[in-house]
Amino acid sequence: TQVLRRGLQRGVVLSTGSFLVYEAHKLISGFAEVHASFKVEDVIEQADYLYGSGETEKLYRLLVQHKNSDDAELLWRLARSSRDLAQLGSTSAEEKRQLTYDSLEYAKKALEKNESNSAAHKWYGICLSDVGDYEGIKTKIGNAIVIKEHFQRAIELNPKDATTIHLIGIWCYSFAEMPWYQRKIAATLFATPPTSTFQELFACLHAADPNFYSKNLLFLGKTYLKLNNKKMALLWLSKAKEYPAQTEEDKQVR
Repeated sequence: TQVLRRGLQRGVVLSTGSFLVYEAHKLISGFAEVHASFKVEDVIEQADYLYGSGETEKLYRLLVQHKNSDDAELLWRLARSSRDLAQLGSTSAEEKRQLTYDSLEYAKKALEKNESNSAAHKWYGICLSDVGDYEGIKTKIGNAIVIKEHFQRAIELNPKDATTIHLIGIWCYSFAEMPWYQRKIAATLFATPPTSTFQELFACLHAADPNFYSKNLLFLGKTYLKLNNKKMALLWLSKAKEYPAQTEEDKQVR
């Protein structure tokens, strides 16, 4: 009887211990899940700070650790940072090429995770255009319609995004000034080749908020030149020159 009593007591202790272990596991798992959800937000907050500070390399190192993430917000930021790193003068030609293709993959994955993410559409269009620089003019022109579709979808999802409106303008510029031999290539690729005018471009660049971006100022100046308005061209090109050079692209614009 005494042995039986001890056995029952031991069973109760073991059962209580098991229950406590189980409850502790649930508690820890719960904390882990909460921590994981906050971790994404923390990484995004840190990433946005680094982006605003122009810390291109630090930003890339932070985000590339999350390249296998399922979060579209992280992935499109990684696509952008990969592209930004590729743009640096200190990046070798081989690294630039790899980063360019990587950025497209990250943007594509972001879209797969969330088709309704405006930024994912925008950066997919940008990165697809960049890849065309390595694959030849025929591929670049062939991708043009897809690129514009993604920019238009990005604007549908976020009508106030000045950057995407600007990108539509740049798309228009590339087709408005397309040389004859590229037009012949376009004619072989499309039943109705894409076209544009400088008036369309002008409308997009102004709609984007003219002063928000150095490249927007530059292209406004170039568009006025195409429209033979040298006075206004000088105004906007002067603004582009005086724009604070915070990024590598700003320096190229200047």
